[in-house]
Amino acid sequence: MQGHQSQGRASGAGMVLITLCAGQFLMMLDTSVMNVSIATVAKDVGTTVTGIQTAITLYTLVMAAFMITGGRLGRIWGRKRAFMIGSIVYGCGSATTAVAPSLGVLIVGWSVLEGLGAALIMPAVVALVATNFGASERPRAYGLVAAAGAVAVAVGPLVGGLFTTYASWRWVFLGEVVLVVVILALSRRMADAPAEQGVRLDPMGTVLSALGLGLVVFGVIRSGTWGFVQPKPSGPVWLGVSPVVWLMLAGGCLLAAFVAWENRQLARGGPALLDPAMLRVPQLRAGLTSFFFQFLLQAGLFFTIPLFLSVALGLSAVATGVRLLPLSVTLLAAALGVPRVFPRASPRRAVRLGFTLLFAGIVVLFALLDVNAGPEIITWPLLLAGLGIGTLASQLGAVTVSAVPDEQSGEVGGVQNTVTNLGASIGTALAGAILISVLSSTLLGSLSTNPAVPRELADQATVELSAGVPFVSDAQLSSALEKAGVPPTTAAAVTDENAKSRVAGLRAALAVLALLALLGLVTTRRLPTVPATTGPPAGAGHA
Repeated sequence: MQGHQSQGRASGAGMVLITLCAGQFLMMLDTSVMNVSIATVAKDVGTTVTGIQTAITLYTLVMAAFMITGGRLGRIWGRKRAFMIGSIVYGCGSATTAVAPSLGVLIVGWSVLEGLGAALIMPAVVALVATNFGASERPRAYGLVAAAGAVAVAVGPLVGGLFTTYASWRWVFLGEVVLVVVILALSRRMADAPAEQGVRLDPMGTVLSALGLGLVVFGVIRSGTWGFVQPKPSGPVWLGVSPVVWLMLAGGCLLAAFVAWENRQLARGGPALLDPAMLRVPQLRAGLTSFFFQFLLQAGLFFTIPLFLSVALGLSAVATGVRLLPLSVTLLAAALGVPRVFPRASPRRAVRLGFTLLFAGIVVLFALLDVNAGPEIITWPLLLAGLGIGTLASQLGAVTVSAVPDEQSGEVGGVQNTVTNLGASIGTALAGAILISVLSSTLLGSLSTNPAVPRELADQATVELSAGVPFVSDAQLSSALEKAGVPPTTAAAVTDENAKSRVAGLRAALAVLALLALLGLVTTRRLPTVPATTGPPAGAGHA
């Protein structure tokens, strides 16, 4: 009888974990699934590529801006209800996107509704793991949930490429609606942390945090296009510098005002969105810092490697997605295996191993990358990076949640997902900015010294491409040069120099990511050396 009960509990816990993993997978899929189909989506809804990129940017902004508020609503409504309401909102957004006839409708569905749904779901997922699993089971549970999100980012290009090539991108969003229905049906088996009595929303805190986070994230996203400090020739100028500086300064001031307001609210017994004292807990800060570097490195890799495969090598969206699958395999293996095989492993040591493996994967890719390199060179680097990300995923969720009492797990989820969104945005923007900067300087410099390129053509390229050389394939460049009437010999020289400069740009981006992996390794000093087996004392969140 006891065996049957134990088996039933295990089955129930497994179903809860599948449900939460499915929710996390769904949230992260949208960040990558449409990147390979932007041109097709733009054509179908009667807009430009810039319009679709705006929709993607707004999705990230809405999600990041309201993540902390989403964690607070979980305390007011109950975590399970917040998860289910978020799923319904997200499903409505997916259905709207699937039938969108125009960019405006697409933005309402994709950017606004899905972004708001994600802001409710993701903090609730963190809290529901804490509610449904004991402290000893949490590393594995958090590892699997995090792995599900990372796998979604890895397989997104493959899913998007398959549907766009053989059916329609709209089927991706219809599939999301079906997955939402399944998640809602399975959610009934989850244990809930009920709504807390007397907890209220903080309207002023919501406005300050949303505006502050929104401005910071928007500034980071636009830095690649406008320039971080020095404005690009084609970008706007505010008081002599790039608007990015002012956006981030304004966002930082609003976030400082948010912290001051929250402290004031707590001092006079009013409702507060977040207890700033929680952010002074060393273990929590260390876990959040490691999360930031993990997602920065992860996003940087998922930006550079698909560019190498799809642009430099000309692989299709489907072939690019297939080539990224080795990362998913080792990521899942590490996220599952580390807690199971080494249940008493030191979180600090495991996180350091994760950053070391990520560093090794990036360095190996840097060394193998060459003008004549084929797609096979990414296999071993991806296997190493997958092991690194999976090892990090197996520890960090439990590290952050165990740093504070369980009733604050929703707030931790909101802050944690805000930090990871910021890290991912910075990783993509930084890798892109370095890549284009090195590509531009290398190509323009080599054209000016190549005897096969006439001086007037090199001078013209320097003027016209001063804002940055686009990252284009040999076929695209050859076609453009042919249309411009450039002689075949000169066109071949330009194409050859562009191929070399592309590799230089990719290698520079990878070199910076490798340095950031080492920096992430250095910041792990305050991580715990023993795994969490019991929650912290009641006052731990106020230390």
